[in-house]
Amino acid sequence: MTDEVSPSNGSDDQNGQPTSSTRHRTRRGESKGLSGAPAWMTGEIPRVDDRSAQAKPAGQADDDVRPNIVRHVDRPAPQTGRPAAQTQRPMPAERPANRPAPRVPGDQPTAQFKPATTNDDTVAAGATNAAGATNEEDDKAASVKARAVPAWHTDLDEADAAKRASAASEDSERMPRRRSRQRSWALIAAAVFVVAALGAGGYLVADRFGLLASSKDFSSQTGDADVLVTIPDNSTLTDFGRILSDAGVVGSSKAFISAADNQPLAGGIYKLRTGISAATAVEMMSGETHRVGRLVVPEGVQLEAKRGVDRKTVPGVFDRIETVTSVDLNGEKIGITVEQLENAAKTASAEELGIPAWAREAFADLAGDYRRIEGLVAPGTWEAIDPKATPVEVLHHLITDSTRRYESWGLLSANNSGLKPYEVLVAASVAEREVNSVDDLPKVARVILNRLDKKQRLEMDSTTNYTAAETNIDVHGENYKADTRWNTYRVFGLPPTPIATVGEKAMKAMLDPPEGNWLYFITVDKQGTTKFSATFKEHLRNRKIACDNKFLRTGC
Repeated sequence: MTDEVSPSNGSDDQNGQPTSSTRHRTRRGESKGLSGAPAWMTGEIPRVDDRSAQAKPAGQADDDVRPNIVRHVDRPAPQTGRPAAQTQRPMPAERPANRPAPRVPGDQPTAQFKPATTNDDTVAAGATNAAGATNEEDDKAASVKARAVPAWHTDLDEADAAKRASAASEDSERMPRRRSRQRSWALIAAAVFVVAALGAGGYLVADRFGLLASSKDFSSQTGDADVLVTIPDNSTLTDFGRILSDAGVVGSSKAFISAADNQPLAGGIYKLRTGISAATAVEMMSGETHRVGRLVVPEGVQLEAKRGVDRKTVPGVFDRIETVTSVDLNGEKIGITVEQLENAAKTASAEELGIPAWAREAFADLAGDYRRIEGLVAPGTWEAIDPKATPVEVLHHLITDSTRRYESWGLLSANNSGLKPYEVLVAASVAEREVNSVDDLPKVARVILNRLDKKQRLEMDSTTNYTAAETNIDVHGENYKADTRWNTYRVFGLPPTPIATVGEKAMKAMLDPPEGNWLYFITVDKQGTTKFSATFKEHLRNRKIACDNKFLRTGC
């Protein structure tokens, strides 16, 4: 029995669709020799009509025929003379001209997937494998090829990938350019900063040395008005010129620098005139005539003035302060007087005066007595005591500065005297006033300590002279009997305060005196020769030498 399609029995129905008998015969017409992969999967869609139908081999059963339905087929043309209605096969989506055909893994190109038609009829068709093989491996390979991604989809993915690669490439190219621009801006900013810094530094240097100042100068030698000008210590000529120019003394800093011609000038307070020439200003500042407030305190002087053995008055610390601060400015006298200083010493508190902790007990013991600050002003030079300052401010400055000086000499360090710091200062002041030569200071310090150890009165003339109106070499009469706390002919121990300013050598001699058993000493001539003895008998012999030299007149 053959499976050929009869023209008369394979007619279409009224709608142009194959009849059921035709569809049945078409399915049975599939040969067993076809490939295992359906035709719709392989993309090979043969046209089936009566001319292409093949006879079934002899002996093959009908049940062995397997249907292989293909979705995309053309309806077989009718064998009659009239045209047969055919279903138009839709064309696959066109691939853009610039996109290559997609390929799947393998060596052979894959057939494109064709979209389905809207026709419900299907026709079975058979396709023969090119090699005639129908094994399982061919089926799997054909299945993989049939499920390949559509060409248009693959092309879009490739286009997206290309765009991303291009964008990444552009980004990678832009990053170095961006970094290069950032480095360029950083270098420009750094260069601008360096130039600005150099410019500012150059301006400051030039201004510091007066290179930018004008050279204006006044011509007057008398000026217009008095003025006090303060020049700090260690000032340069440029500093001098700037300060004087700002005060209206000279016309310009540059003019003063030129007039000074590298001449060394000291800092301090000067009484000058405004509107004077630079040369006149340099001349006025070259000496001590126009200096104000320069205080010099020597060793061994008291707070108040004292007439000496030579009948000359020795100015005290208060007198020296009054002298250096007293100045007449445009007819007005300013400065600090002795009376103002004494009143400040009597009434001001320890904090206001800057009294050190090691001297506050003695300070409090003499409340209301200006001598409670005796000895707290050390010997030395102060370059600028302001005439416009208050007495308390001046004393505070002097005492605090002197405290640092005393302590730098070792006042608070361990010593061999056995005395407290304030007692060291008191004992050293007595030694300072007793000697004529600093070489005798260590032995006098030992005599003082030996007498204190033996509970023996000091009996020093200097302590009696402290309260006397004048200083005497040979104390006698009323001075010898004076009932004061400072008269060591009457009281035991040290005086309540130092009796004078204390120099560094006197303090160090008291801090570390030499060993010796001396208890007496006496000056025997006008040259200041001093003899020391351990016994009173020996002391009397030395006293006779002084009488013989006409140096002593009392008790000879």
